[in-house]
Order: sequence, then C-alpha cells, then structure tokens
Amino acid sequence: MTEDTRNPSDLHVPVLLDRCLELLAPAASREGAVVVDATLGMGGHSAALLDAHPGLTLIGLDRDTEALALAGKRLARFGDRAIRVHAVYDEIADAVRGAGFDRIDGVLFDLGVSSLQLDEADRGFAYAQDAPLDMRMDQSRGETAAEVLQTAPEGRLRAIFERYGEEPLAGRYARAIIAARAEAPIERSGQLVDVLQQATPAAVRDQRHPAKRVFQALRIEVNGELSVLERAIPAALDLLNLGGRAVIMSYQSLEDRLVKRELTRRSRSTAPAGLPVELPEHRPEFRLLTRGAELAGDDERARNPRAIPVRLRAAERAREV
Repeated sequence: MTEDTRNPSDLHVPVLLDRCLELLAPAASREGAVVVDATLGMGGHSAALLDAHPGLTLIGLDRDTEALALAGKRLARFGDRAIRVHAVYDEIADAVRGAGFDRIDGVLFDLGVSSLQLDEADRGFAYAQDAPLDMRMDQSRGETAAEVLQTAPEGRLRAIFERYGEEPLAGRYARAIIAARAEAPIERSGQLVDVLQQATPAAVRDQRHPAKRVFQALRIEVNGELSVLERAIPAALDLLNLGGRAVIMSYQSLEDRLVKRELTRRSRSTAPAGLPVELPEHRPEFRLLTRGAELAGDDERARNPRAIPVRLRAAERAREV
C-alpha cells in the first residue's frame, strides 16, 4: 500500500479557529481537562487546542478512516494527549468511556462534509466533478448514493429531496431518476447531474444549479446525518462537567435548527408557570454563550470560502442534573 504523503495542514483551513479556541479556553485550560473533537477531520482545530493547552487530553472522533489517518500525522507530536477513535459522533459516550474517562470539559462539532471529502473527486460528494456516486463518509460500511438511487422507490426519493434538500422540484426530479434508471443505472455524479439538468425548467437553471440540493439530500441520507446529530448533541451535552462548554458549527439550516432547538431547550427554566420562586432543580442546565448563531467575518469569508455558510452556537453547563 502506498504511503499517504499529503500534509493535512495544506489540505484544510479550520473554520472560525480563533473563535472556537476563545470559547473553549475556560474549559480546556482546567487541570486535567478532557475535550472531545467530535468531528476530527484533518485535525486542525484539535492541533490548535493541544498547542494552546499543554495539560489537555483530546479525544478525536471521525467516521472517515482516511481523515483519521491524516489527522494522526498532524497530531503525532502530541503523543498520548491525542486519542483518535474511529466512530460516528453519536457514539461519543462510548468513545469517552473507551478512552478511560467518565465526563469531559469541552466538545467541538464542525458538522457537514469535510474539505477532504469535497476535494477528492472519487468520493462523489461534489456535483461539479464526475465521479462514482459513493458519498459515504465511512467507506467501510453502508449504502452508497448510487445504490439509493437504484433501489429507492419514487416516493422515497421525493421525500429525501424534500426533507434533506428542501428541494421544490423534488417530485419532478424523483420521476426523472426513475425514468433514467430504467434505461441504465445512475452510477456517476455526471450522469445524475445530466438527469437533473434535463428535468429542470430553463428559468430555474438560470437561477441556481439544479444538483446542489439533491446532492446535499443524498449525502445526508447516505450518512444518516440528521438522525445521528439528533442523538449526538444531547449525548455530548450530558457528558459535560459543570462549567464545561460545547461549541457547534453548522453549515446548512437543517443542522442548525436541530442544534438551536436542543441548546434552547437546555437553557430554559423548567419551573412551572406562576411559581413565586424558581427552585434550584428548575434552573437551566446550560447558559448560551452566543447571541443567536455567529457568522464568519468578511476577512475569513474571503480567505476561506468554506466559512461562508457557517453558523456557530455555543453553551456552558450551568447546573448539574
């Protein structure tokens, strides 16, 4: 097997790095602190955290074995302070226990598709490059996008495009795919783009690329991203020590809604209406550290285009349950 000689720092620019470091610093600087990078990727955020906090132990999770290997090169200099785990982020509690810890002081989520996955044409994530329609973040298991397109009935395809892509032409696209696959399997991104282009009214093609939302929807379906996220955020918050902090970056509205809903729920009082005094057990579990969702500044957007859609939210545990 050929050794991967790529330098991870050349492949990926971490999004909102300074802000993430600032928000996590009070928790990460504690003696014996443990922070989980739930979406390790190529290790950019993790390396910066370990550099900034010499006493920190970091547990990095990723479902992509290629990303784990590249991150391993970047984090090797930190020795056993950097623990890498092949896991999906809803497995965070098992990963923390497997590393020998019961609780953590911080957690970082950098959601969505990674730079590595987007930039490698043969992964099939990008509609602008013709490649096999795989789209699995973990290529060792699960259905590929091509298999979903080949086997799903029209109703399921339409539901995928509507729910995960918020695509107004979902029905039209589902019918077009069913007709096209009757002639030949849709196995490459270029084939799918052609089918979608032909099914799109000219007026819509002039406004946006017809494949953008469909590719997003297929990626979310193949990787179970929203169902995983629904389990992962509560599990991560439950692991945090008092004063522990969670920082979560989303890149599309469906993710951000899930994150906002859970953080809002945890940061509200549970006291029944009309109580003259709020009892301690009804006080909010968390306090929000951001006002709404924070965006990347103009300088970072210009320097790193992948920061353009980011929405950052953060919270701190204020009460033990």
